[in-house]
Amino acid sequence: MASIMKRPRFKAVEALAGHKLRMTFIDDSVMTVDFTPFFSESPGLKPLRDPARFANACIDEDAGWTVEWPELDIQIGADTLWLDAQAQNAPDESTRIFAQWRARNGLSLAQAAEALGMTTRTMSAYGTGARPVPRYIALAVKGWEVERRAAA
Repeated sequence: MASIMKRPRFKAVEALAGHKLRMTFIDDSVMTVDFTPFFSESPGLKPLRDPARFANACIDEDAGWTVEWPELDIQIGADTLWLDAQAQNAPDESTRIFAQWRARNGLSLAQAAEALGMTTRTMSAYGTGARPVPRYIALAVKGWEVERRAAA
């Protein structure tokens, strides 16, 4: 029986060829994320370019909150990889922009809702694909980032 997943948590992970990671979550959903784009975005992940090292991915011993490569001291949270997988596997551009925005800024549903002046229920519906992400939301998140950079 599948567990209810309030926050993404791993049940299992499997390193695949081509620097892809198949992730099974506690609700039995399965997603695959391609690490290739992360190598240029995150220099700390450079050691994972070695396929033999990448293949050593495992879930942490503390209930599956992170995937880790212990010998490299690299850990990535389940919530981060869940958002990244959503962005990579999004059915349309607006959904991809929304998911990448949340992942890039590390925003919880509540934080995303506050930033956009919407409800967490709406953010959840966008995040799970229950509702399509409207184009104006994709534009709003781009504007949010521009304003945030200008204020910094």
